[in-house]
Amino acid sequence: MSDGTTSASDELPSSGELRERSRKALGSQRQPTVTVLSSLIAVQDELHYIPDEAIEETATHTNSTINDVWSVASFYTNFRFTPPGGHTIDVCWGPSCHLNGAQNVMMRVHSELGVEGEGETGDGKLTLRYSTCLGACALAPVIAVDHHMKGRMSPDSAAAVVDGLKGA
Repeated sequence: MSDGTTSASDELPSSGELRERSRKALGSQRQPTVTVLSSLIAVQDELHYIPDEAIEETATHTNSTINDVWSVASFYTNFRFTPPGGHTIDVCWGPSCHLNGAQNVMMRVHSELGVEGEGETGDGKLTLRYSTCLGACALAPVIAVDHHMKGRMSPDSAAAVVDGLKGA
């Protein structure tokens, strides 16, 4: 990918490259207090996931143990430990979306992607996530592709979005 990120379908960066990018992210924090949590956020913002090398670099940077860093990282569900796909599809199932047909949209997205739940497609190109709210209730049901909202989705329109991503 041209923005320096990788997906499961791309060649993964080497351990040394992951360490270097992690150190860069950790060193770029500008807030007065640097914590394990802020450090993990900085790393995930840079790498889009938290590999083992980043856990070790975070421990060193924050003068913590690897176990301390893992305890923070594993507590928060927003951290991921495997590389994401090249594109991310978020399907909202919050109350407004649910009442307006999100379940049917979600089932169709599952079918189009060939997955049964959250995660990456077999080829690693797409990541499916569920969201309890994407903040666009007036447009329910909503999906987001790489954080760009698409509202008033039907199962067919969601399938068309997925097909477009699969062909890209």
